[in-house]
Amino acid sequence: MLFNSFSFLAFFAAIVIVYYRISHERRWILLVAGSLAFYGAFRPAYVLLLLGVTSVAYGAALAIDASADPRRKRALLALGVASVLAALFVFKYYDFFVATIDAGLLTAAPAAAPVFPRLNLVVAAGLSFYTFSCVAYLADVYAGRLRSERHFGYFSLYVSFFPKLLAGPIERARPFLAQVRRPVSFSDAGVTAGLQLMLWGLFKKVVIADRLAAFVDTAYRQSVFASPADLLLATYFFAFQLYCDFSGYSDIAIGAALVLGFDLMENFRRPYFSTSVPEFWTRRWHLSLATWFRDYLYIPMGGNRVSRTRQAFNVMAVFLASGLWHGANWTFVAWGGLNGLYHLMWPAAAAVGRRLTSILRLPRAAGALVAGLCTFHLILVTWVFFRAASLGEAATILERIARSAPRLPALFAARVTSGEMLVSLALVAVLLGVEAMDERRSIWLRLGDRPVYVRWAAYYALLFGLIVLGTWDLQQFVYMQF
Repeated sequence: MLFNSFSFLAFFAAIVIVYYRISHERRWILLVAGSLAFYGAFRPAYVLLLLGVTSVAYGAALAIDASADPRRKRALLALGVASVLAALFVFKYYDFFVATIDAGLLTAAPAAAPVFPRLNLVVAAGLSFYTFSCVAYLADVYAGRLRSERHFGYFSLYVSFFPKLLAGPIERARPFLAQVRRPVSFSDAGVTAGLQLMLWGLFKKVVIADRLAAFVDTAYRQSVFASPADLLLATYFFAFQLYCDFSGYSDIAIGAALVLGFDLMENFRRPYFSTSVPEFWTRRWHLSLATWFRDYLYIPMGGNRVSRTRQAFNVMAVFLASGLWHGANWTFVAWGGLNGLYHLMWPAAAAVGRRLTSILRLPRAAGALVAGLCTFHLILVTWVFFRAASLGEAATILERIARSAPRLPALFAARVTSGEMLVSLALVAVLLGVEAMDERRSIWLRLGDRPVYVRWAAYYALLFGLIVLGTWDLQQFVYMQF
């Protein structure tokens, strides 16, 4: 039951109607049952794993809260976190690690047979997201930032709430559980804001992301044979495909929650307008994951309160862990490592940039534009590793683009003349235009100040785009695989 399906729209409409017709005391039952049914629609066995992880985290938190012995509390925290992450390791990483070990043994002894058996398990949708929610909850209970939740139903709703279950945001327990207890009345403003976000998120996914995906998939699938211009264009398109796909999911999730009276944390803030790599990762891209790693890995490791060498180690550890979190493939590790290197090198690069800006006497806006373009293209290189099937394929793509650099402008100009290509470029331009306006002031607040016919003209334009330009072949959201 994907967000971009008519079955989800029917399911969500039914949930909303019943939700506002029953008492507050019974709403958690509806939402838990609905969330489990939503999750079970993908694979019923997933529900057992979800309930198992939820139960372990619930019981561990109660035990941590009940203990007065600091050493026992630490032991219970370690046991609880290890138990929750064990599910993630078995389903997502076991085959990857044993294959890596077997490959190393095969290199040392070519005649050796594989030592470890393979499980060949299908990764449960959303597993990385809800296990991280449980780890954050256990850490917060241990640190005394909140008391353990006694109501198993409320805690189950925190873990399984269907708008955020499959791909976040990775919500924190304290604000979410407070909202579960707060009675909600139907609000025209809240429902309108939620539906606006859902409509825009669906447009980004179905009209922009899925349309760009067709070209990206074709070029990357035959990277050895595709022209360098196609590979370059596919890499640009992938940057916007991934952003529209994931931010579209987040918009639908946050909007659906808002219709039900829940405020989920913001996940994206126009990331391709970043003027530095640190800004991209700390203030604009996948904020719920970035803040999770900051609060539960980087700061506990010492953060920036240590020597420069140790701080650099901490930064690289976070980025490598973030890469591995995305998938059991060395391409994701390389992606994380490259972003970590960018992050460490940026202060020196920024100092050189400021010096050149001063020498050339560039206006401040011009300097910001150059910094933004440099940031975008540095991130673009990392997306090659994120999208490629292997490190070898990523190297091939980058090498072919670099080798053909002198001829690329002419090849590129010849390639973008088809109608389909022009439509795709126009959609990217529309996205950037909307985001440029949104950077200064929310586009929805701007529309709210306009006459009613202007607002409805915008809504009908989005609906028209969905009907005429939408790709309705139910492509899965990219981050559901993580």
